[in-house]
Amino acid sequence: MKDIKQQKENIFPKGEKITNENFTGSAYLQMLMASDSLNPTSVGNVTFEAGARTKWHLHPGGQILLVTDGVGYYQEKGQPKKVLHKGDVIKCPPNIPHWHGASADTSFVQVAITNNHKGTVVWLETVTDEEYNKKKYRRVKFHFSY
Repeated sequence: MKDIKQQKENIFPKGEKITNENFTGSAYLQMLMASDSLNPTSVGNVTFEAGARTKWHLHPGGQILLVTDGVGYYQEKGQPKKVLHKGDVIKCPPNIPHWHGASADTSFVQVAITNNHKGTVVWLETVTDEEYNKKKYRRVKFHFSY
């Protein structure tokens, strides 16, 4: 019942299940805007079921994540894992390896805004269970200020 309620409350559709090898667990993608020759920015709504996550990866042009629901994690190589909640905003710097996904017991929804003007995502190694389950993390609120 919660899944139906959550789908009705989400701003964007859940999308189609991602079937490539770049994710652990179940994740879904609804593309909202594809990049093209006029605008190199893509926008996608990504829903991660509890425990699902990306591989380590980087974006040559950077990425912005807008958290719209659930509890998730974000980690850059060499940094502590960050806990994310609805309303948080993450700025993924260009060419910095990172991963993101749902917490172990809660689904997570994000809008990913990716600048592809310097190239598309570069997928790296799988996030190990040890990396994912590491307890050291920090809770940081990320919001743009004007």
